[in-house]
Amino acid sequence: MVQTTLQQAEGRKLTPMLRQYIDAKKQVPEDSILLFRMGDFFELFFEDARVAARELDIVLTARDKGADAIPMAGVPHHSITSYIARLVERGYTVAICDQVEDPKQAKGLVRREITQLVTPGTICDLESLDPTSRAYLACVEPASASGMWTLGFLDMLAGEVVVTECAKGSLLDELHRMNTREVIARESTAGEIESDLRVARLPLRKLDGAGPDPKAVRRTFSHRFGSLSIDGVPGEAPLPFLLVVENLVHFTEGTQRRSLRHLACPRAYRIADYLTLDETTRNNLELVRTQREGKKEGSLLWHINRCQTSLGTRTLSHWMHFPLRASDAINERLDNVSALKADRNARQNSQQALLAVRDIERLVGRIAVGRANPKDLGALRDSLMAAPGIKAVLSQSDSPLALKWQQADLVSEVRALLERALVEAPPTAITDGGIFKLGYEEQLDQYIVDSTQGHEFLSELEARERENTGIPKLKVRYNKVFGYFLEVSRANADKVPEHYLRKQTLVNAERFITEELKTFETRVLGADEKRKTEELRLYNDLLEVLAGDIHRLRQLARLVGQTDATLALAEVADECRWTRPEFTEDKCLRLSESRHPVVERLMPGGERFIPNNIELSGDDRRLMIVTGPNMGGKSTVMRQAAISVILAQMGSFVPARSATMSLSDRIFTRVGASDDLGRGHSTFMVEMLKTATILKEATDRSLVILDEVGRGTSTYDGVSIAWAVAESLYESVQCLAMFATHYHELTDLEVGRPGIVNACVAVRQNAGKILFLRELRDGAANRSYGIQVAGLAGLPEGVIERAGDILSSLEKAAQGEVNTTKRGERPQLSLFPAQSAASKDAVKPVAKSTASKAEQLKARTLNELVELDLNAMTPVQALVTLDRLQKKLKKK
Repeated sequence: MVQTTLQQAEGRKLTPMLRQYIDAKKQVPEDSILLFRMGDFFELFFEDARVAARELDIVLTARDKGADAIPMAGVPHHSITSYIARLVERGYTVAICDQVEDPKQAKGLVRREITQLVTPGTICDLESLDPTSRAYLACVEPASASGMWTLGFLDMLAGEVVVTECAKGSLLDELHRMNTREVIARESTAGEIESDLRVARLPLRKLDGAGPDPKAVRRTFSHRFGSLSIDGVPGEAPLPFLLVVENLVHFTEGTQRRSLRHLACPRAYRIADYLTLDETTRNNLELVRTQREGKKEGSLLWHINRCQTSLGTRTLSHWMHFPLRASDAINERLDNVSALKADRNARQNSQQALLAVRDIERLVGRIAVGRANPKDLGALRDSLMAAPGIKAVLSQSDSPLALKWQQADLVSEVRALLERALVEAPPTAITDGGIFKLGYEEQLDQYIVDSTQGHEFLSELEARERENTGIPKLKVRYNKVFGYFLEVSRANADKVPEHYLRKQTLVNAERFITEELKTFETRVLGADEKRKTEELRLYNDLLEVLAGDIHRLRQLARLVGQTDATLALAEVADECRWTRPEFTEDKCLRLSESRHPVVERLMPGGERFIPNNIELSGDDRRLMIVTGPNMGGKSTVMRQAAISVILAQMGSFVPARSATMSLSDRIFTRVGASDDLGRGHSTFMVEMLKTATILKEATDRSLVILDEVGRGTSTYDGVSIAWAVAESLYESVQCLAMFATHYHELTDLEVGRPGIVNACVAVRQNAGKILFLRELRDGAANRSYGIQVAGLAGLPEGVIERAGDILSSLEKAAQGEVNTTKRGERPQLSLFPAQSAASKDAVKPVAKSTASKAEQLKARTLNELVELDLNAMTPVQALVTLDRLQKKLKKK
């Protein structure tokens, strides 16, 4: 884009201002859109103007006319943040060229400089960031010849830098799990991941050159952080870790045009220390967004989020994405939740105090990068004022959090400074004044008095001059062109004293000035400008003071976030009657009266969620084959099992009467159908890729949830694949697994295989209709009731009847035909018979003999009559049903 702009400018006779614009354009990346400050507007020229007009829906105009016309567009400077956010959201990098000197004092052209580059990973406007999730810039680097990759993440406002290693196949999962907004990589690395990132819709920025010299990396890292160590890595950190940190910091400092002094020492985390949830699993379980519409409402996080602050919500979301695998750490969180669940008074008082707390973490980050405005400092002050109240309540509780709050540093001197300095409601703009209280600084006090108390003098002057001149409608007025003046109507012109000096003549009035008013004007207008200048100086000094306490403020923010998240878990546990999970070394998952928390909350009024018992164990219930009709609740039961494990390992109570489980290392789910057209993968191919990943990466400590494997291909192929996958989970992986299927042949897997059990969701058939009982029972279902469910969905009655005819023919044709599918085990019925002449006639869908249809109708009607549960019907219902069946027969 910059090249297009420069080409358009070549050969033109440009004004000094446009030459300054072109010089600024040369300093920014080629794909940047330059916002050029001119007075009260940020202007765009040439191709940038066309792009901005299209993307922002603003007016495209032109500078000059005719053949020399230059496309031009502009946006007001006071609302620039929203326009920047929209451009960044659409994938553009925005360069800001601001005025760096006062136009009133400039000699000639106002000096302008590039003050900031805004990219998806470095945006720092609070209104543009999701308050509920982190915003990471990521750097990717091959770790070594081992095949592992190094990932670094930087959250600029949080001042957080983290690094880890993962296999290339897990790269995208980890980037998504960390809520990455942008990826940077060297040219050689970018080529290996570019296509994957494009499909994943992750912005990629290629770094220039081959990367810094290893000695320079170590020297810079040591100078910045005081050593070559990274928290979580023994001894000196490996070079790839140092390199990704250096790339992240160097890139971010380049966008901010300043040093990032607020960054905490980098820390490393091991993926193996947490319960791993890949992107497919997080989507299938709808942890943070619904699968169908992508909404937060209806997700698990939406249900458990009782947080009062953005800090708490981000902490809760992080815990959900990174459930723990260390029982000591899990139980510490559970102890906190348990204590606060029991102490309802302390919990409610703490939550009430938290309502006054703003986003301390990001406010502190804006201070660190020089983007904080007075309103931000007011929000920080109000948050610090609320901290003593939280401490007073929680330090008396019985939870482990009490000790942390007893020892908490509330940064009281910063709170006192902000209370003394700032007015009650500070403005947003730094340059407009009105930031500081009277009494903060003596010289400023005088300017404030001179600039704000002039109204009293003007009122007194107006009253005095009316009395002295005898002109009752004499007025003291002001405008920007003429300043202050006395205005007298033409009718009273003869009463004007001689010492009045004429300033302006109007059609119906005369305007005058006096020496007294002139002296006042000089003093007041000068005081207002001096006040603004002095306030700007004091404000910058205040930011410098606050910058020295960044790390202390960040520690307080972290404690507030952990506290708010814990209170939220205690609140939902109390409100929804959840129970504390117990962990055991034995491989098992036992849930008594388990519920799906979100489904239960969203149940229509009057309906009750049917709880279920779920039992898996490493000995005799390792693989559960789940059968039953569509809409019967198979997927819900399996999902709630996985959700309970996630909740338990993140330190939450679970929706059940009791819960005992072993620690899981990974949860895999394959639920629902979706394609991946970006990679050219069909629905079935996506299903097979995910299934292959599960079989390769699951361990005996994993929990696997599979739903309808093999349904995207022919029936024989599907049954064969499903059977083989189930065998592999049982024999090779030996994990805990739930496998839902409509292939009833798979129920034969339990024969001769201890550890495989059948389970089904119960239904009841009445008067030809099915009632879903939503109850999981041991045993296999013998039908899927697909035609009945299709009828509930509204398929035409003729289609439903014809489907019943074909099903009956197929079932009859299958009788007596057997198929040995598994190593000489018990034979099972094949789905379709061999293609003999008789069987071909039996399943021929074009046979439409009136006689055969009548016979089939009679048979179905008799079957329906036999299956009626008369004990469950009232006399009226029985009469109505008999009448319907009789009319059906007569009609045919």
